Amino acid sequence: MNEFDQYATSYDEALTRGIAVSGEDKTYFARGRVAWLARCLQQLGERPRHVLDFGCGTGNATPLLLDLLHANAVTGVDTSPGLLDEARRLHGTDRATFVPAADFNPAGQMDLAFCNGVFHHIPVTERTGVARSICRSLRPGGLFALWENNAWHPGARYVMWRIPFDRDAIPLAPPAARCLLQDAGFECLSTTYQFVFPRLLRALRGWEPSLSRWPFGAQYQVLARRVG
Repeated sequence: MNEFDQYATSYDEALTRGIAVSGEDKTYFARGRVAWLARCLQQLGERPRHVLDFGCGTGNATPLLLDLLHANAVTGVDTSPGLLDEARRLHGTDRATFVPAADFNPAGQMDLAFCNGVFHHIPVTERTGVARSICRSLRPGGLFALWENNAWHPGARYVMWRIPFDRDAIPLAPPAARCLLQDAGFECLSTTYQFVFPRLLRALRGWEPSLSRWPFGAQYQVLARRVG
């Protein structure tokens, strides 16, 4: 059984308990990630039509990828049959399909790949191979938005400790993420940080875009482009 199948019906509950210390819920962070990505894509003049949600879990990002990015279709991929069943139940539509990782054929058909909080669960020796598979799923020049917890952020570390399925994960620091993507066939375009201020200091959040280049945020995004 996949290690995440045991959390199929309690995944969101465990995640909510973990991030409660921030004063926000999972929707705040999910929307914030995709909204920031939408801003970055607009600056690049990119509008992806077909999006891969790699490690989609229960599909929380899928409706946001459709709505905020104005994508035509999202394909969610995960290794956990239990999480995929929940994703189909909650978010499955004619524009959102969910596929087991073993059945997904990366064949250059995607405009954008989105991945949040997945690589810290992948064994270090397997990460480059997974990143290369994602690269093969993209058309030439396609984009990859890799989101990870900031290994340099004590708050992010504490939240991971509070979440059962994150407790033993190995965080991926931003320089290591960039090297990983470059080794897998990507050109790294930018590294930006989000979620600097907890809800208690939400009055300061208007400063977050200007702080995005500094490693103060609890999560970071490496935006990369497939070379060739």
